[in-house]
Amino acid sequence: MNKKVLIITYYWPPSGGGGVQRWLKFAKYLPEFGWEPIVFTPEDPDFDLKDESLTKDINKELEVLKFPIWEPYQLFKKLSGKKELKQGQVLEGGKSSYLKRFAIWVRGNFFIPDPRIFWVKTSVEYLNSVIQSNGINTIISTGPPHSMHLIGLKLKEKNPELNWIADFRDPWSQWDLLDKFSLSNRSRKKHHKLESDVFKLASKVITVSETWKNEFEQIGAKKVAVISNGFDSADVQQIVKTPKDKFRIIHAGMLNHFRNPSTLWQALTDLGKENEAFKKDLEIKLIGTLSDRINHELLNDAVLKESVVLEDHVPHNAIFNEYSKAAVLLLILNDSKNAKGHLPGKLFEYIAVGVPILGIGEINGDAANVLLSTKSGKVISPTDIDGMKLLLLELYTYWKTEQPINQESIDKFERKNLTAKLAELLDNL
Repeated sequence: MNKKVLIITYYWPPSGGGGVQRWLKFAKYLPEFGWEPIVFTPEDPDFDLKDESLTKDINKELEVLKFPIWEPYQLFKKLSGKKELKQGQVLEGGKSSYLKRFAIWVRGNFFIPDPRIFWVKTSVEYLNSVIQSNGINTIISTGPPHSMHLIGLKLKEKNPELNWIADFRDPWSQWDLLDKFSLSNRSRKKHHKLESDVFKLASKVITVSETWKNEFEQIGAKKVAVISNGFDSADVQQIVKTPKDKFRIIHAGMLNHFRNPSTLWQALTDLGKENEAFKKDLEIKLIGTLSDRINHELLNDAVLKESVVLEDHVPHNAIFNEYSKAAVLLLILNDSKNAKGHLPGKLFEYIAVGVPILGIGEINGDAANVLLSTKSGKVISPTDIDGMKLLLLELYTYWKTEQPINQESIDKFERKNLTAKLAELLDNL
């Protein structure tokens, strides 16, 4: 009989985007390694990005417990003057009203660690009975939102014999965006205190990159392990290959003022002016949420405006076909203090498709090391326009001559193999 493990996660299908993938895939494969996952998630969460196609990865035998949640986003929308807020737009740059600035300040200083804090108390009461009645002795919390870790913390305090893994997909107190919330010293100290409490009581802390592991250890975490994000071979097998009729550069995901590759746009503009054939062959396809600033920048560029193709959202079951049409897959890493350890799940899905990857960000970061070790692409500094142009011309030549890339060592990032690593960690708690 499989051992039971309770997974506490805010993101679960029909939620879309990158945050849901990690534990959806772990839950899919854990039964093959002797563990029966039980998922706890909100009944009516307030997220804007939905993807019904992800439900195909939910095993029919998987028990999913859904519990009501209240979130203060209607209040934020009222204060900020926006009827709808897409993912990533809360802190979008540009001019902002007093009410919006006030709303951001309230978000940072009253909802700690995040607006899901109101779900903690009632969830703990409910889950405590679930743990007792089901004989569960292992739980996992995954954040962000880091309120999920507070649920794990309270359950551990009530049940000291519990094995508890705290999974950090992103940093907490060291999160770069915290600086955007105008935190008071008291609020920042509260973040550090709550995070420290989690570190002290968790049986194990896991995160997605070596850099973040080291950073967590520097601020007091013990027993930290790395289990990266990855790709699912079952997703890749559904690809229907088509001829690559354009030198198509594809980016999937959010692009905002934190993640705007202005150097790339300039390099492409320069190459288009210098090479008419390059300009004619070029297509820039951007899938996902795009800030008004970037949209305006591209569509007012005399060279690039004819090459830009925009698409709001593509379901996960169709995104791999889009990737396969690319000559280059574009990976934009945040230009921030957390950038070195950032290993987005999208990176590994890009790798699985076998299309050259152009990364823009920290050249000595974990993402650059992954691309180098798998021979899947290269990361260029956001300030290196000459290096960007040279690499683009090299990739253009690869596309023209239909040269394949020769990858290595990508199996270790396959979701099933990563789940085996997680199961071994669970077995040894």
